[in-house]
Amino acid sequence: MRIFLSTLGVFFLMSFLFIMPAVLGPSTTPQPSASPVLSAAPTPSPASAQEIRAVWVSFLEWQHTDFSSESAFRADAAAIMQNIASLGANTVFAHVRPFGDALYPSRYFPFSHLCTGTQGQDPGFDPLAVLVETAHAQGLTLEAWINPYRLQANGTPAELCAQNPALLHPNWVKHTATGLYLDPASIEVQQYLADSIRELCTNYAIDGIHFDDYFYPDTNKKIDAKQYAAYCADGGNLSLGDWRRSRVNDLIRAVYKAVKEENQSCAFGISPAAGIANDRDSLYADVETWATQKGYCDYLCPQVYFGFLNDTLPFMKTVKDWRDLVTACDLYIGLPLYKCGKADAYAGRGKGEFRENKNMIFRQIQFIRQIPAVKGFYVFSYGYLSDDSVGEEVSGLYSAMQ
Repeated sequence: MRIFLSTLGVFFLMSFLFIMPAVLGPSTTPQPSASPVLSAAPTPSPASAQEIRAVWVSFLEWQHTDFSSESAFRADAAAIMQNIASLGANTVFAHVRPFGDALYPSRYFPFSHLCTGTQGQDPGFDPLAVLVETAHAQGLTLEAWINPYRLQANGTPAELCAQNPALLHPNWVKHTATGLYLDPASIEVQQYLADSIRELCTNYAIDGIHFDDYFYPDTNKKIDAKQYAAYCADGGNLSLGDWRRSRVNDLIRAVYKAVKEENQSCAFGISPAAGIANDRDSLYADVETWATQKGYCDYLCPQVYFGFLNDTLPFMKTVKDWRDLVTACDLYIGLPLYKCGKADAYAGRGKGEFRENKNMIFRQIQFIRQIPAVKGFYVFSYGYLSDDSVGEEVSGLYSAMQ
């Protein structure tokens, strides 16, 4: 059995040569570590139709995808989807609006610079339509991954076109040390974003809308001081933190409503950061409310990008904390393939865990499968499936998904 699985693992890794160079590591199938972090509980069948096995395809991957023509993009997209399906995944999260721009024609956002190198320039075809078609052809569920507020981060994109909301509606924009963001406190922004979600759900046969962990852009009191002062002058009595969380909550409810009104079968989910307190107090993402009250989201997928020995957010405890919190929606766990083979900065005694162990993702999947409340997992991200530094982790991930 070990030799059989190893052969399959090598065959899968070779398939990535269609897109990008793949580096084949040792062909042994990783086994669960004897470390006490894992119990001896039996592992449920990974073939369960109820388990979500997802891969994020980020804007970083689009930088290596050919947008020069529809046929070229279709070939790359088809290979990406085939590779994801061959891995054993059943869901793909395609980054279609990373910087206030879009991989599809939109009334609300210009074409992304990722398509042609110039924001606002029409590539001559609809990349999202191709992604939906190629994903569904492989039997994959496709969700449209969106950063709702981010317009520009650390100089990316380098230039904003005239149709970017930052230039069309400068009063909607918040400037921070890292970039430009739509104002979470603005009612106009909330409506604009909800309307843009309706557009997506109406025009495409997508299976879901997916937000990640970019919410309030800054903790600085100055960023929305005038708006908060006006709120207080009008009789409001929420603290600044509670008021900020309420503004984000307004958007989340509006998006959930928009999704369900356009397509009841379309999911809306959020992938917050792993630290519940950090979500609440630094990002003003009210995950406690989203997790416990209906009408906010269909699932949460915290990004538990930490090892078993991490000093601050050890994997097992963090997963259990989310399990205990989430009652009103489904729960998935985001896993950090990108960390494998590297030192984990600020992890304390677990700093070398992802570098020194060769089966971290395999073991994490084995652990979460022992928790019935966790309905599946996401892996970040597609590009790391062929990254030199990841090594044996890909064959372990392949084994876990089959």
